[in-house]
This record gives sequence, C-alpha cells and structure tokens, in this order.
Amino acid sequence: MSLTFKQPKKTCDDHNCPFHGELAIRGRVLEGIVVSAKMDKTVIVDREFMQFSSKFSRYERRHGHIASHNPPCIDVKEGDSVRIAECRPISKTVSFVVVEKLGDKK
Repeated sequence: MSLTFKQPKKTCDDHNCPFHGELAIRGRVLEGIVVSAKMDKTVIVDREFMQFSSKFSRYERRHGHIASHNPPCIDVKEGDSVRIAECRPISKTVSFVVVEKLGDKK
C-alpha cells in the first residue's frame, strides 16, 4: 500500500480489509460523515463539496452519498467523521473502503 494511513489497534480476519486482508487501495481519497450504518459491514458516507456554476459565476454547495465497506477492525458508527479510499468494486454499489476514523460523534 503506497498511501500511509494510521493502522487500527484491533485486528480482523476480513478478506476485504486494506490492513489485514488483500484489498488494494487506488484512486481517490475522500472525507465525509457516516449517515447510516445499518447494513452488514457497509456504511453510507455523506460528502459535501463545492461545484462551480458558470451561469451565476459562483460556487454552490452540494453533497453526495457514497457506500463504503466498513472493516470490523475500524468499526465506525453513525455520526463519525471518516476517511474513505477507492478500491476495486466489492459489490454492485460499493467501490470505497473506510481506511481511517477521524473523529467521534458530537
């Protein structure tokens, strides 16, 4: 893994874990807030970004939901701030994996 992230303290035996499994990280690295953690080993991350509108010559605030794999060693909950990284497609909607927990619930 060429990118350096903080190693989790716990260990896991998940095949799709970038630290303890065989999942390779490549592409984009994004930050966001977990809005849903109801699925098994999958979380929904909400990401806000600025989009330029040429018609009005200013930026507008937008957001997007990204489904990400949640390894058991990191185990984030709703409201946590996380860093996600792009990987190979794990399922139909999941092409990102949580690599770092940045902050707890507020």
